Amino acid sequence: MNKKAENGLLFAWFTSLIATLGSLYFSEIKGFEPCALCWYQRIFMYPLVILIAIGIIRKDRGVAIYSAVLSGIGFCISTYHYAIQKLPVAEDDVIGCGLVSCSGQYINWLGFITIPFLAGTAFLLIFITSIYVIRKR
Repeated sequence: MNKKAENGLLFAWFTSLIATLGSLYFSEIKGFEPCALCWYQRIFMYPLVILIAIGIIRKDRGVAIYSAVLSGIGFCISTYHYAIQKLPVAEDDVIGCGLVSCSGQYINWLGFITIPFLAGTAFLLIFITSIYVIRKR
């Protein structure tokens, strides 16, 4: 595997690790209970840490295909979740909400940075990096 692809996978792995640790910080330390859409985002983020690590260890760029798919789906969920929080039109008809409201905002830094925004940013970075690694094949 060439150095640029390896660095890309390292960046994607580090991004997924920070996102995973961040979500655990918000739920386990700060005590923010995740809503249903947050759980779906976790389902797509957490495996990326292990999956990309295996690809790095085995020097297998093919893992970028899987990380692109998982991060792409995760990004779509994050975007939907963010829209529920920030667009008043989407607030009434929420698909996938459980006991905790998906429109609630535990954080709202600078008026636009919420937890789904942070997750979506991580998913987007991983997706773009994965496409970069795929193209370097």
